Amino acid sequence: MVLKEKIKCVLHGSFRRNFDLVKEMHTLFTNAGIDVVAPDISKIVDEKDGFVYLQQDQSKDYRMTELLYLKTAAELGSGGFSYYLNPHGRLGTSTSYELAVDQLTNTRYFFMMPLRDHPAYIPHNSIWKPEKLVEYVQQHHHYPPPIIPRNEKKIYRLMQELILPGSIIAVGAIIVDHSSKRYRSKQERDILLVKTHKWGGRYSIVGGKVQRKERLADALHREIKEESGLDANIHESICTFDELRGSGYFIPDAHRVFADNVAEVGRRRIILNDEAEEYQWMPPSAVLRDLNLEPNAKITVEQYRQRHMRVA
Repeated sequence: MVLKEKIKCVLHGSFRRNFDLVKEMHTLFTNAGIDVVAPDISKIVDEKDGFVYLQQDQSKDYRMTELLYLKTAAELGSGGFSYYLNPHGRLGTSTSYELAVDQLTNTRYFFMMPLRDHPAYIPHNSIWKPEKLVEYVQQHHHYPPPIIPRNEKKIYRLMQELILPGSIIAVGAIIVDHSSKRYRSKQERDILLVKTHKWGGRYSIVGGKVQRKERLADALHREIKEESGLDANIHESICTFDELRGSGYFIPDAHRVFADNVAEVGRRRIILNDEAEEYQWMPPSAVLRDLNLEPNAKITVEQYRQRHMRVA
């Protein structure tokens, strides 16, 4: 299997009080192969009203500087996480603001120490010493998922209802092999399935959430490239449907709509990112018979196979 892309990370904390610690953690994460996209460590050039300015900051307006930092964190998506350096258990005002944005954008976040000055609900499995977190990421090739104990499901559901958008649009692709591999007449062409931790180790099709202001076709091209390394030609729509109840997705209590298409690719060599554990090229009939599919993907594969059989 080809090596996966780097996991991204943003470091948060008081640069004024803990800048040496921030630089130390930046080095630790970077040496472990984690792409620290912010901050871009450089020397402190100014301090005003308790706000620190770094050499690479694009603006001397603290509001603009903070918004640019938040924009970087909000763009992490499912391929990255935030790490909060709070060695004494305290976040402070600006860092609390950054945590709120992480929660609103559904970004995974971790803390060095349990929170002492903040009423935010923090899922279990979110407090990690940096060395242990690095060790986990290197071993598993993804960051630790949240753990929600049975007695906290009500409070976790309430938090999700408060912060999640009303609807989430997701695109997916039945990726069909049109490489140099020869297929006999009426033989099913192989399609691509990926096994992913976000579906509990089950197989699914390649796809993901549509970003703000993004067109469906652009989102699908992006997701295919990010998750498989493939360039694809997008073809006809297969189906559009609401998520099945109880399908087990890792973000509960949101309304999701799936829009799935056929995509053709000219090669079979896959470069997985951190969202997937492994992949399979198989005919649709074998996929339905032999793979443990998450139920939403199963709908799409079934409809694709029925259409394929009618065409054949």
